[in-house]
Order: sequence, then structure tokens, then C-alpha cells
Amino acid sequence: MTTLYFKRHWDESTGDELTDSWGTSTFYFETDNEYFVIRQIQVFQNKKVLKYDNEHSENEFGMLSEIPLDIDEFREFEIDKSEFELVWQENNLSNA
Repeated sequence: MTTLYFKRHWDESTGDELTDSWGTSTFYFETDNEYFVIRQIQVFQNKKVLKYDNEHSENEFGMLSEIPLDIDEFREFEIDKSEFELVWQENNLSNA
């Protein structure tokens, strides 16, 4: 299986009651070769982190993406595995 990695900044707050005050965020995605998300991290401006994988796929703040990424939209945001792994390892699964 080929895995791909992406990093994309989201320049808006979530609009969700629980997380809107956390500020803007940066998403990190690990996907399979069909762009379905395997692991996902969302790092907020206030340093809170949401982290999801198949074993921890959702909580009260959010969930692992269930739809594949649109490669036309994400192609320019591809990163290497080491950048993703560094962020993944630096953050535990406590989720906010």
C-alpha cells in the first residue's frame, strides 16, 4: 500500500461550539493510495491538538475523515513522511 502525506493550514476557526475559540488550525493527513485518511492531526493556534486513527476515530470534538481527500485540491500540500511522523510522535492521543 502506498501512503501519502499532506499538511494544510485552515485559516478560519471551526465554527463549532466546543472548538471555535481555539483559533485557526493546521491539518496533517496520512492517506492510502486512494486518498482515504488513515491518520489525521489537527493542531490549533492555541496549541490544542486533535489526533485520530482507526483505533481512536472520534470524540466529542471531531472525527477521522470518512471521505477521501480531493487530490486536485490537496496535491500542492503534499509533505514527506518524516514531517508527518514528527508531528504524530510529538502529540499523544489525549485529544484536547
